[in-house]
Amino acid sequence: MAQAVDHRGNWLLAALEPEDLAYLKPHLEIAILPRGTILYEAGDPIRYTYFPHDAIVGLINVMEEGQFVEVASFGREGLFGLISAIVSREAFGRYKVQVPGTASRIAIDRMQEAMQVCPKLRRLVLGYSEALLAQTFQTVSCNAIHTVEARCCNWLLSTRDRVDGSLLPLTHSDLAEFLGVQRSTVSTTLRTFQTQGLITQQRGGIIIADCAGLEEIACECYGKIRQTFARLLPVPRSWRDS
Repeated sequence: MAQAVDHRGNWLLAALEPEDLAYLKPHLEIAILPRGTILYEAGDPIRYTYFPHDAIVGLINVMEEGQFVEVASFGREGLFGLISAIVSREAFGRYKVQVPGTASRIAIDRMQEAMQVCPKLRRLVLGYSEALLAQTFQTVSCNAIHTVEARCCNWLLSTRDRVDGSLLPLTHSDLAEFLGVQRSTVSTTLRTFQTQGLITQQRGGIIIADCAGLEEIACECYGKIRQTFARLLPVPRSWRDS
């Protein structure tokens, strides 16, 4: 299965000039990322830069008393394991696979070397770094101000953007972890969405039945983050037109 996966399943790799992708390709390998896998804990040495395809990986800050909060997430629109390796080469926090899938990965030394050799790759990474900073800025504000219902819609819609199809392989426990709330709160919220005809729930996950309806409940943050990525990065036309 790993051999059949195309590195261009990641939007940053797909946007590279042919010569830049050719430079990277001998050093790229496919990584299979099962749900729940911990790729790094805080302080672990960063060994690889990952370019997700259909997987979603969260960066989680674990507090001393055991509480935790997600501070960023990474899907096929970006990469992780590079920015935090610029000086210390130590992970900021826990990198956990939230949605299973695959990613291309490259040894951090090779990635840093490639950025020196390929100026267009370096500009692409800098554009993504700015987009990620803007996303984190927006997310911190969203978590402090907006309702659980709106934030849950944001997560459902952003997951839809990062995977193929309307079936999202998410559980109530997953969403509770992402949103930093009790599982019972998520269950109540999703039950309301299902009653409204916005989603249906099944054993394999959650199916989005009405994207437009979810977008009406989602807060401004979902659209602002998409607009930022569309402005700074070569994302698909669907992101630019929405």
